[in-house]
Amino acid sequence: MSDVVRVRFAPSPTGYLHIGGARTALFNWLHARHTGGKFILRIEDTDHARNSEAAVEVILSGLRWLGLDWDEGPETSVTSGPSRGEFGPYFQSQRTNRYLARASDLKAAGHAYERDGALFFRMPRDPITIEDRVVGNVVRPLTDREELDPDWVLIRSDGQPVFHFVNVVDDLEMGITDVIRGEDHLSNTAKHIALFRAFGVAPPRYAHIPLILNDDGSKMSKRNLGASLQHYIDQGYAPEAVSNYLCLLGWSPKDGQELFTIPELVARFDLASVNRSNARFDLKKLDHIHFEHTRRMSRERFVELGIQSLRVRGIETGNFPASYVASALLTAQEKGKLFSELPIWTDFYFKADPEIIPDEETRAKALSASAKPQLEALLAAYSSVPEFTAPALEAGLKGLATQLGVKVGALVQPCRAAVTGKLVGPSLYHLLEVLGPEKVMVRLQSAIDRMTA
Repeated sequence: MSDVVRVRFAPSPTGYLHIGGARTALFNWLHARHTGGKFILRIEDTDHARNSEAAVEVILSGLRWLGLDWDEGPETSVTSGPSRGEFGPYFQSQRTNRYLARASDLKAAGHAYERDGALFFRMPRDPITIEDRVVGNVVRPLTDREELDPDWVLIRSDGQPVFHFVNVVDDLEMGITDVIRGEDHLSNTAKHIALFRAFGVAPPRYAHIPLILNDDGSKMSKRNLGASLQHYIDQGYAPEAVSNYLCLLGWSPKDGQELFTIPELVARFDLASVNRSNARFDLKKLDHIHFEHTRRMSRERFVELGIQSLRVRGIETGNFPASYVASALLTAQEKGKLFSELPIWTDFYFKADPEIIPDEETRAKALSASAKPQLEALLAAYSSVPEFTAPALEAGLKGLATQLGVKVGALVQPCRAAVTGKLVGPSLYHLLEVLGPEKVMVRLQSAIDRMTA
Protein backbone atom coordinates (compact mmCIF):
# COMPACT_ATOMS: atom_id res chain seq x y z
CA MET A 1 0.00 0.00 0.00
CA SER A 2 1.26 3.46 -0.90
CA ASP A 3 2.67 5.73 1.82
CA VAL A 4 0.73 8.59 0.25
CA VAL A 5 -2.91 8.73 1.33
CA ARG A 6 -5.25 8.30 -1.62
CA VAL A 7 -8.98 8.67 -1.03
CA ARG A 8 -11.93 8.82 -3.36
CA PHE A 9 -15.48 10.06 -3.52
CA ALA A 10 -17.57 7.82 -5.75
CA PRO A 11 -21.16 9.06 -6.18
CA SER A 12 -23.77 7.63 -8.52
CA PRO A 13 -25.35 10.24 -10.83
CA THR A 14 -28.95 9.23 -10.26
CA GLY A 15 -30.36 12.48 -8.88
CA TYR A 16 -29.23 15.30 -6.64
CA LEU A 17 -26.17 15.37 -4.39
CA HIS A 18 -27.40 14.11 -1.02
CA ILE A 19 -26.24 16.06 2.01
CA GLY A 20 -24.78 12.82 3.36
CA GLY A 21 -22.82 12.35 0.15
CA ALA A 22 -21.55 15.91 0.39
CA ARG A 23 -20.39 15.21 3.97
CA THR A 24 -18.63 12.03 2.77
CA ALA A 25 -16.87 13.98 0.03
CA LEU A 26 -15.85 16.63 2.58
CA PHE A 27 -14.41 14.07 5.02
CA ASN A 28 -12.41 12.44 2.23
CA TRP A 29 -11.15 15.80 0.94
CA LEU A 30 -10.17 16.97 4.43
CA HIS A 31 -8.35 13.70 5.15
CA ALA A 32 -6.42 14.04 1.89
CA ARG A 33 -5.52 17.67 2.44
CA HIS A 34 -4.64 17.10 6.12
CA THR A 35 -2.25 14.26 5.27
CA GLY A 36 -0.84 15.71 2.05
CA GLY A 37 -2.58 12.97 0.07
CA LYS A 38 -4.72 12.82 -3.06
CA PHE A 39 -8.48 13.23 -3.46
CA ILE A 40 -9.95 11.38 -6.43
CA LEU A 41 -13.42 11.82 -7.89
CA ARG A 42 -14.99 8.77 -9.51
CA ILE A 43 -18.47 8.74 -11.02
CA GLU A 44 -20.13 5.34 -10.62
CA ASP A 45 -22.32 5.49 -13.71
CA THR A 46 -22.69 1.83 -14.67
CA ASP A 47 -26.46 1.91 -14.08
CA HIS A 48 -27.33 3.31 -17.51
CA ALA A 49 -31.08 3.28 -16.87
CA ARG A 50 -30.83 5.64 -13.89
CA ASN A 51 -27.83 7.83 -14.74
CA SER A 52 -27.94 11.19 -16.50
CA GLU A 53 -25.49 13.87 -17.60
CA ALA A 54 -27.55 16.44 -15.72
CA ALA A 55 -27.07 14.49 -12.50
CA VAL A 56 -23.31 14.38 -13.13
CA GLU A 57 -23.24 18.15 -13.48
CA VAL A 58 -25.20 18.50 -10.23
CA ILE A 59 -22.48 16.51 -8.46
CA LEU A 60 -19.65 18.48 -10.02
CA SER A 61 -21.22 21.87 -9.38
CA GLY A 62 -22.05 20.90 -5.80
CA LEU A 63 -18.45 19.90 -5.08
CA ARG A 64 -17.17 23.10 -6.69
CA TRP A 65 -19.58 25.15 -4.60
CA LEU A 66 -18.18 23.53 -1.46
CA GLY A 67 -14.65 24.22 -2.70
CA LEU A 68 -13.68 20.55 -2.98
CA ASP A 69 -11.15 20.18 -5.79
CA TRP A 70 -9.97 16.79 -7.02
CA ASP A 71 -6.41 15.93 -7.89
CA GLU A 72 -6.40 13.65 -10.90
CA GLY A 73 -8.46 12.00 -13.58
CA PRO A 74 -8.30 10.87 -17.19
CA GLU A 75 -6.48 13.46 -19.28
CA THR A 76 -9.01 13.03 -22.09
CA SER A 77 -11.84 14.14 -19.82
CA VAL A 78 -11.44 17.88 -19.43
CA THR A 79 -13.89 19.92 -17.41
CA SER A 80 -14.26 23.58 -16.62
CA GLY A 81 -14.07 22.37 -13.02
CA PRO A 82 -12.43 23.73 -9.93
CA SER A 83 -9.08 25.37 -9.48
CA ARG A 84 -7.20 22.18 -10.25
CA GLY A 85 -9.71 21.19 -12.89
CA GLU A 86 -7.68 20.33 -15.97
CA PHE A 87 -8.64 16.75 -15.10
CA GLY A 88 -12.11 15.37 -15.25
CA PRO A 89 -13.39 12.71 -12.88
CA TYR A 90 -13.08 9.03 -13.64
CA PHE A 91 -16.22 7.47 -15.13
CA GLN A 92 -16.86 3.77 -14.55
CA SER A 93 -18.74 3.57 -17.84
CA GLN A 94 -15.42 4.21 -19.59
CA ARG A 95 -13.63 1.36 -17.80
CA THR A 96 -15.69 -1.70 -18.76
CA ASN A 97 -12.75 -3.44 -20.42
CA ARG A 98 -10.78 -3.19 -17.19
CA TYR A 99 -13.55 -4.93 -15.26
CA LEU A 100 -13.91 -7.72 -17.79
CA ALA A 101 -10.15 -8.30 -17.78
CA ARG A 102 -10.10 -8.49 -13.99
CA ALA A 103 -13.03 -10.91 -14.04
CA SER A 104 -11.09 -13.17 -16.40
CA ASP A 105 -8.15 -13.10 -13.98
CA LEU A 106 -10.38 -14.22 -11.12
CA LYS A 107 -11.85 -17.02 -13.20
CA ALA A 108 -8.43 -18.22 -14.30
CA ALA A 109 -7.25 -18.27 -10.67
CA GLY A 110 -10.27 -20.32 -9.59
CA HIS A 111 -11.90 -17.52 -7.61
CA ALA A 112 -14.85 -17.19 -9.99
CA TYR A 113 -17.02 -19.55 -12.01
CA GLU A 114 -19.93 -19.40 -14.46
CA ARG A 115 -23.47 -20.30 -13.56
CA ASP A 116 -26.65 -19.59 -15.51
CA GLY A 117 -24.77 -17.28 -17.86
CA ALA A 118 -23.40 -15.11 -15.04
CA LEU A 119 -19.97 -15.05 -13.39
CA PHE A 120 -19.98 -15.75 -9.64
CA PHE A 121 -17.32 -15.05 -7.01
CA ARG A 122 -16.38 -17.86 -4.64
CA MET A 123 -16.96 -16.25 -1.27
CA PRO A 124 -14.77 -17.60 1.55
CA ARG A 125 -16.65 -19.63 4.15
CA ASP A 126 -14.65 -18.36 7.12
CA PRO A 127 -15.70 -15.22 9.04
CA ILE A 128 -14.09 -11.98 7.89
CA THR A 129 -12.93 -9.31 10.34
CA ILE A 130 -13.39 -5.73 9.18
CA GLU A 131 -10.87 -3.45 10.86
CA ASP A 132 -12.60 -0.09 10.87
CA ARG A 133 -11.06 3.17 12.08
CA VAL A 134 -14.40 4.52 13.30
CA VAL A 135 -16.59 1.52 14.09
CA GLY A 136 -13.81 -0.70 15.43
CA ASN A 137 -13.33 -4.37 14.56
CA VAL A 138 -16.44 -5.99 13.12
CA VAL A 139 -16.58 -9.74 12.55
CA ARG A 140 -18.71 -10.68 9.57
CA PRO A 141 -19.75 -14.35 9.85
CA LEU A 142 -21.92 -16.07 7.28
CA THR A 143 -25.64 -15.81 7.93
CA ASP A 144 -27.89 -18.87 7.90
CA ARG A 145 -29.00 -17.96 4.42
CA GLU A 146 -25.45 -17.44 3.15
CA GLU A 147 -24.30 -20.78 4.53
CA LEU A 148 -26.26 -22.43 1.75
CA ASP A 149 -24.79 -20.27 -1.00
CA PRO A 150 -22.58 -17.32 0.00
CA ASP A 151 -21.24 -16.79 -3.53
CA TRP A 152 -22.28 -13.63 -5.34
CA VAL A 153 -22.47 -12.29 -8.88
CA LEU A 154 -19.53 -10.41 -10.41
CA ILE A 155 -20.80 -10.19 -14.01
CA ARG A 156 -24.50 -10.47 -14.74
CA SER A 157 -25.84 -12.69 -17.50
CA ASP A 158 -26.27 -9.57 -19.66
CA GLY A 159 -22.52 -8.92 -19.44
CA GLN A 160 -22.78 -6.00 -16.99
CA PRO A 161 -20.42 -5.98 -13.98
CA VAL A 162 -22.07 -5.38 -10.59
CA PHE A 163 -21.43 -2.46 -8.28
CA HIS A 164 -19.40 -4.31 -5.63
CA PHE A 165 -17.04 -5.76 -8.21
CA VAL A 166 -16.28 -2.55 -10.10
CA ASN A 167 -15.96 -0.68 -6.81
CA VAL A 168 -13.13 -2.97 -5.69
CA VAL A 169 -11.41 -3.03 -9.09
CA ASP A 170 -11.38 0.75 -9.19
CA ASP A 171 -10.09 1.07 -5.64
CA LEU A 172 -7.36 -1.45 -6.45
CA GLU A 173 -6.25 0.10 -9.73
CA MET A 174 -6.46 3.66 -8.46
CA GLY A 175 -4.34 2.80 -5.44
CA ILE A 176 -6.95 3.86 -2.88
CA THR A 177 -5.42 3.58 0.59
CA ASP A 178 -8.34 4.79 2.72
CA VAL A 179 -12.04 4.24 2.08
CA ILE A 180 -14.16 6.76 3.99
CA ARG A 181 -17.88 6.25 3.43
CA GLY A 182 -21.23 6.05 5.17
CA GLU A 183 -21.93 3.34 7.72
CA ASP A 184 -24.67 1.96 5.49
CA HIS A 185 -21.90 0.46 3.33
CA LEU A 186 -20.42 -1.52 6.23
CA SER A 187 -22.58 -4.58 5.54
CA ASN A 188 -20.97 -5.00 2.10
CA THR A 189 -17.39 -4.53 3.21
CA ALA A 190 -16.72 -8.23 3.87
CA LYS A 191 -17.40 -8.91 0.18
CA HIS A 192 -14.94 -6.21 -0.79
CA ILE A 193 -12.23 -7.50 1.55
CA ALA A 194 -12.63 -11.03 0.20
CA LEU A 195 -12.30 -9.73 -3.34
CA PHE A 196 -9.14 -7.76 -2.56
CA ARG A 197 -7.62 -10.88 -1.06
CA ALA A 198 -8.58 -12.88 -4.12
CA PHE A 199 -6.60 -10.37 -6.20
CA GLY A 200 -3.66 -10.92 -3.87
CA VAL A 201 -3.57 -7.43 -2.38
CA ALA A 202 -4.29 -6.02 1.06
CA PRO A 203 -7.59 -4.10 1.31
CA PRO A 204 -7.54 -0.35 2.00
CA ARG A 205 -8.08 1.03 5.47
CA TYR A 206 -11.80 1.50 6.15
CA ALA A 207 -13.59 4.25 8.05
CA HIS A 208 -17.38 4.03 8.05
CA ILE A 209 -18.77 7.34 9.24
CA PRO A 210 -22.10 7.74 11.07
CA LEU A 211 -25.29 8.39 9.19
CA ILE A 212 -27.03 11.78 9.15
CA LEU A 213 -30.53 11.71 10.60
CA ASN A 214 -33.29 14.29 10.69
CA ASP A 215 -33.57 16.34 13.86
CA ASP A 216 -36.32 13.98 15.11
CA GLY A 217 -34.06 10.94 14.71
CA SER A 218 -35.70 9.61 11.55
CA LYS A 219 -33.64 8.67 8.52
CA MET A 220 -32.95 11.53 6.13
CA SER A 221 -34.38 10.19 2.89
CA LYS A 222 -34.36 11.67 -0.58
CA ARG A 223 -37.92 12.87 0.01
CA ASN A 224 -36.75 15.29 2.69
CA LEU A 225 -36.26 18.79 1.28
CA GLY A 226 -33.14 19.32 3.40
CA ALA A 227 -31.50 16.14 2.09
CA SER A 228 -30.28 17.87 -1.07
CA LEU A 229 -27.18 20.06 -1.07
CA GLN A 230 -28.87 22.15 -3.76
CA HIS A 231 -31.45 23.24 -1.19
CA TYR A 232 -28.76 25.03 0.84
CA ILE A 233 -27.25 26.54 -2.29
CA ASP A 234 -30.64 27.90 -3.31
CA GLN A 235 -31.34 29.18 0.20
CA GLY A 236 -28.19 31.28 0.09
CA TYR A 237 -26.02 29.68 2.75
CA ALA A 238 -22.33 30.53 2.62
CA PRO A 239 -20.39 27.51 1.27
CA GLU A 240 -17.82 27.73 4.05
CA ALA A 241 -20.60 27.71 6.65
CA VAL A 242 -22.15 24.58 5.15
CA SER A 243 -18.74 22.87 5.05
CA ASN A 244 -18.13 23.87 8.66
CA TYR A 245 -21.48 22.48 9.77
CA LEU A 246 -21.22 19.26 7.74
CA CYS A 247 -17.86 18.59 9.32
CA LEU A 248 -19.47 18.77 12.77
CA LEU A 249 -21.95 16.05 11.78
CA GLY A 250 -19.92 13.16 13.09
CA TRP A 251 -16.66 14.90 13.92
CA SER A 252 -15.66 17.15 16.77
CA PRO A 253 -12.29 18.31 18.09
CA LYS A 254 -11.38 17.60 21.70
CA ASP A 255 -11.48 21.27 22.69
CA GLY A 256 -15.11 21.64 21.58
CA GLN A 257 -14.46 24.39 19.03
CA GLU A 258 -17.26 24.68 16.48
CA LEU A 259 -16.46 27.61 14.20
CA PHE A 260 -13.75 26.90 11.65
CA THR A 261 -12.41 28.38 8.46
CA ILE A 262 -11.61 25.86 5.73
CA PRO A 263 -7.83 26.08 6.38
CA GLU A 264 -8.52 25.47 10.07
CA LEU A 265 -10.60 22.40 9.22
CA VAL A 266 -7.79 21.05 7.06
CA ALA A 267 -5.32 21.54 9.91
CA ARG A 268 -7.56 20.07 12.63
CA PHE A 269 -9.45 17.24 10.93
CA ASP A 270 -8.51 13.69 11.81
CA LEU A 271 -10.40 10.41 11.60
CA ALA A 272 -9.63 9.59 15.23
CA SER A 273 -12.10 12.31 16.27
CA VAL A 274 -14.99 10.99 14.16
CA ASN A 275 -17.86 9.94 16.43
CA ARG A 276 -19.44 6.52 16.45
CA SER A 277 -23.06 7.60 16.95
CA ASN A 278 -25.33 8.90 14.21
CA ALA A 279 -25.54 12.67 13.73
CA ARG A 280 -28.76 14.69 13.78
CA PHE A 281 -29.17 17.57 11.37
CA ASP A 282 -29.97 20.71 13.35
CA LEU A 283 -31.06 23.53 11.05
CA LYS A 284 -30.91 26.12 13.83
CA LYS A 285 -27.27 25.27 14.42
CA LEU A 286 -26.52 25.58 10.71
CA ASP A 287 -28.21 28.99 10.72
CA HIS A 288 -26.07 30.06 13.69
CA ILE A 289 -22.87 28.92 11.98
CA HIS A 290 -23.88 30.73 8.77
CA PHE A 291 -24.62 33.87 10.81
CA GLU A 292 -21.17 33.78 12.41
CA HIS A 293 -19.33 32.99 9.17
CA THR A 294 -21.13 35.77 7.33
CA ARG A 295 -20.26 38.36 9.95
CA ARG A 296 -16.63 37.23 10.21
CA MET A 297 -15.75 36.64 6.57
CA SER A 298 -13.59 39.12 4.73
CA ARG A 299 -15.28 42.09 3.11
CA GLU A 300 -14.06 40.90 -0.29
CA ARG A 301 -15.60 37.44 0.18
CA PHE A 302 -18.91 38.85 1.40
CA VAL A 303 -19.13 41.14 -1.62
CA GLU A 304 -18.23 38.29 -3.96
CA LEU A 305 -21.01 36.06 -2.61
CA GLY A 306 -23.40 39.02 -2.47
CA ILE A 307 -22.94 39.89 -6.13
CA GLN A 308 -23.48 36.25 -7.09
CA SER A 309 -26.66 36.10 -5.04
CA LEU A 310 -28.05 39.31 -6.52
CA ARG A 311 -27.32 38.10 -10.05
CA VAL A 312 -29.13 34.81 -9.46
CA ARG A 313 -32.14 36.80 -8.36
CA GLY A 314 -32.12 39.13 -11.37
CA ILE A 315 -30.28 42.12 -9.93
CA GLU A 316 -27.28 43.10 -12.04
CA THR A 317 -24.65 45.27 -10.43
CA GLY A 318 -22.33 45.66 -13.41
CA ASN A 319 -23.61 49.12 -14.30
CA PHE A 320 -22.61 50.54 -10.92
CA PRO A 321 -19.11 51.45 -9.74
CA ALA A 322 -17.45 48.55 -7.94
CA SER A 323 -16.82 50.72 -4.87
CA TYR A 324 -20.52 51.62 -4.69
CA VAL A 325 -21.61 47.98 -5.00
CA ALA A 326 -19.18 46.91 -2.28
CA SER A 327 -20.22 49.69 0.08
CA ALA A 328 -23.90 48.92 -0.50
CA LEU A 329 -23.59 45.20 0.19
CA LEU A 330 -21.37 45.66 3.21
CA THR A 331 -24.08 47.64 5.01
CA ALA A 332 -25.93 44.31 5.34
CA GLN A 333 -23.00 42.15 6.44
CA GLU A 334 -23.58 42.49 10.17
CA LYS A 335 -27.14 41.22 9.75
CA GLY A 336 -25.86 37.69 9.06
CA LYS A 337 -28.79 36.92 6.79
CA LEU A 338 -28.90 34.19 4.16
CA PHE A 339 -27.60 35.45 0.83
CA SER A 340 -30.97 34.63 -0.72
CA GLU A 341 -32.37 37.38 1.53
CA LEU A 342 -29.77 39.93 0.50
CA PRO A 343 -31.96 41.46 -2.26
CA ILE A 344 -34.63 42.19 0.34
CA TRP A 345 -32.08 44.19 2.30
CA THR A 346 -30.16 45.85 -0.52
CA ASP A 347 -32.20 45.98 -3.74
CA PHE A 348 -33.04 49.68 -3.20
CA TYR A 349 -29.39 50.55 -3.86
CA PHE A 350 -29.73 49.32 -7.44
CA LYS A 351 -33.14 50.68 -8.36
CA ALA A 352 -33.79 53.90 -10.21
CA ASP A 353 -35.20 56.61 -7.96
CA PRO A 354 -38.77 56.59 -9.36
CA GLU A 355 -38.97 52.84 -8.58
CA ILE A 356 -38.72 53.43 -4.84
CA ILE A 357 -42.43 53.37 -4.10
CA PRO A 358 -43.33 51.95 -0.68
CA ASP A 359 -46.22 49.52 -0.44
CA GLU A 360 -49.51 50.38 1.24
CA GLU A 361 -48.49 49.07 4.67
CA THR A 362 -45.25 51.04 4.66
CA ARG A 363 -47.01 54.21 3.57
CA ALA A 364 -49.62 53.80 6.31
CA LYS A 365 -47.00 53.28 9.04
CA ALA A 366 -44.34 55.76 8.00
CA LEU A 367 -45.50 58.07 5.24
CA SER A 368 -48.94 59.29 6.29
CA ALA A 369 -49.84 62.94 5.82
CA SER A 370 -48.94 63.68 9.45
CA ALA A 371 -45.29 62.82 8.74
CA LYS A 372 -45.00 65.27 5.87
CA PRO A 373 -43.77 68.26 7.92
CA GLN A 374 -41.04 66.19 9.55
CA LEU A 375 -39.89 64.82 6.20
CA GLU A 376 -39.83 68.32 4.67
CA ALA A 377 -37.77 69.56 7.60
CA LEU A 378 -35.37 66.60 7.24
CA LEU A 379 -34.96 67.31 3.53
CA ALA A 380 -34.01 70.90 4.34
CA ALA A 381 -31.63 69.80 7.09
CA TYR A 382 -29.88 67.25 4.87
CA SER A 383 -29.59 69.80 2.06
CA SER A 384 -27.30 71.86 4.27
CA VAL A 385 -25.42 69.10 6.16
CA PRO A 386 -21.67 69.94 6.21
CA GLU A 387 -20.64 66.50 4.93
CA PHE A 388 -22.73 63.57 3.72
CA THR A 389 -21.29 60.97 6.07
CA ALA A 390 -23.02 58.61 8.49
CA PRO A 391 -21.90 60.50 11.63
CA ALA A 392 -22.93 63.87 10.21
CA LEU A 393 -26.27 62.52 8.98
CA GLU A 394 -26.99 60.95 12.36
CA ALA A 395 -26.12 64.17 14.18
CA GLY A 396 -28.27 66.20 11.79
CA LEU A 397 -31.32 63.97 12.23
CA LYS A 398 -31.05 63.81 16.02
CA GLY A 399 -30.50 67.57 16.23
CA LEU A 400 -33.59 68.14 14.12
CA ALA A 401 -35.64 65.81 16.34
CA THR A 402 -34.63 67.87 19.38
CA GLN A 403 -35.48 71.08 17.55
CA LEU A 404 -38.91 69.79 16.53
CA GLY A 405 -39.61 68.25 19.93
CA VAL A 406 -40.25 64.78 18.48
CA LYS A 407 -38.74 61.37 19.08
CA VAL A 408 -35.92 60.27 16.77
CA GLY A 409 -38.14 57.47 15.44
CA ALA A 410 -40.59 60.04 14.07
CA LEU A 411 -37.87 61.03 11.58
CA VAL A 412 -36.08 57.71 11.14
CA GLN A 413 -39.04 55.68 9.94
CA PRO A 414 -40.32 58.17 7.32
CA CYS A 415 -36.77 58.74 6.07
CA ARG A 416 -36.09 55.00 5.71
CA ALA A 417 -39.39 54.38 3.99
CA ALA A 418 -38.83 57.27 1.59
CA VAL A 419 -35.33 56.28 0.44
CA THR A 420 -35.61 52.46 0.58
CA GLY A 421 -39.32 51.73 0.32
CA LYS A 422 -39.06 49.55 3.45
CA LEU A 423 -39.56 49.75 7.20
CA VAL A 424 -36.43 47.71 8.07
CA GLY A 425 -32.98 47.37 6.60
CA PRO A 426 -29.33 48.30 7.12
CA SER A 427 -28.23 51.11 9.40
CA LEU A 428 -30.09 54.19 8.16
CA TYR A 429 -27.20 56.63 8.37
CA HIS A 430 -24.77 54.29 6.62
CA LEU A 431 -27.18 53.49 3.81
CA LEU A 432 -27.82 57.22 3.31
CA GLU A 433 -24.08 57.82 3.01
CA VAL A 434 -23.75 55.03 0.42
CA LEU A 435 -26.70 56.29 -1.64
CA GLY A 436 -25.22 59.77 -1.66
CA PRO A 437 -26.84 63.21 -1.45
CA GLU A 438 -28.32 63.27 -4.96
CA LYS A 439 -30.26 60.01 -4.63
CA VAL A 440 -31.35 60.75 -1.07
CA MET A 441 -32.67 64.21 -1.94
CA VAL A 442 -34.54 62.96 -5.00
CA ARG A 443 -36.15 60.13 -3.05
CA LEU A 444 -37.11 62.31 -0.10
CA GLN A 445 -38.70 64.87 -2.41
CA SER A 446 -40.50 62.14 -4.37
CA ALA A 447 -41.97 60.74 -1.15
CA ILE A 448 -43.06 64.22 -0.03
CA ASP A 449 -44.74 64.88 -3.36
CA ARG A 450 -46.75 61.63 -3.05
CA MET A 451 -47.96 62.43 0.49
CA THR A 452 -51.39 63.96 0.73
CA ALA A 453 -51.63 67.37 2.36
